[in-house]
Amino acid sequence: MRRPINIAVLGATGLVGLEFLRILEERSFPVGEVRALASARSEGKKIPFKGGELTVHAVSRDAFKGMDFALIAVGDDVSQEWAPIAAEAGCIVVDKSNAFRMDPSVPLVVPEVNPEDTRGHQGIIAGPNCSTIQMVMALAPLHRVNPITRVIADTYQSASGAGLDAVEELWEETRAVANGKDMQPSFLPYPLAMNLFPQIGGFSANGYCSEEIKLINETRKILHEPGMAISATTVRVPVEISHSEALHVEFTHAMSASEARSILADSPGIAIIDEPFENQYPMPLFAAGKDEVFVGRIRNDLSHPHGIAMWVVSDNLRKGAALNAVQVAELMMEQDLL
Repeated sequence: MRRPINIAVLGATGLVGLEFLRILEERSFPVGEVRALASARSEGKKIPFKGGELTVHAVSRDAFKGMDFALIAVGDDVSQEWAPIAAEAGCIVVDKSNAFRMDPSVPLVVPEVNPEDTRGHQGIIAGPNCSTIQMVMALAPLHRVNPITRVIADTYQSASGAGLDAVEELWEETRAVANGKDMQPSFLPYPLAMNLFPQIGGFSANGYCSEEIKLINETRKILHEPGMAISATTVRVPVEISHSEALHVEFTHAMSASEARSILADSPGIAIIDEPFENQYPMPLFAAGKDEVFVGRIRNDLSHPHGIAMWVVSDNLRKGAALNAVQVAELMMEQDLL
């Protein structure tokens, strides 16, 4: 019988950290000790786990001793400080931040897409951006059959992708609008209630914002296609949970919509909802709280003879973040890589 697995969760009081704990419980992960870690200001807080409570402790060097995994969901600077310390303590680190994703020595892993990359880890494994995960989940099965030459991606990303502060701000703005009041945002750059804006992260000199650059570079790394032509526009929308993406994909050879639909239907982690004449297609409302990446509106692109267009929706806190990290840990256990 496999011994219990000890896990440190850094960022345990955040949206993704709390989701880590829920998913560990839901999947009956063989946990031994779980250490809930956060900044010093969260010291002593209680958070639910498996019918009881965990006490949150301030992160420290000693906090990672005796742990098998460190699941980390904090800002880039905090990850850069603590992930190497956790790895030095003997943990396998699965980090959700952007700190290590493009480091050539750090695998960037979606278990359904590139599980073999975990074998190259040196103590740290990076989890991709939430919008990247659902995109590569939809692209990879098709790319294996018919190599992709170009992708145009437009994303519609929920407030929770920006964290708890953004979610709370959206709800406050929504209540204000309902009561005929004006409210100025304090966290996001513009009001999100009854609005959307095409900016996630700061802009670079080429006119692309940081979320768009992440989507492009991470997809290339995961698919091992450094020259793949990808363009992206990322949009923040007034939805609490779940990101949506309109993907226009060009292939080496012509592919029918029915063939693409069949390939995706047989792919792990994908659920097809594609009955447009019955108003059945993926939506954030239905994806929230679920593990699958939902794909629909699969159709031939009328503008390109080798093109497929599709609509992809997934819970950004689950498969887009916490679930993917837990699946990486499960994969490491299956491969006896602890």
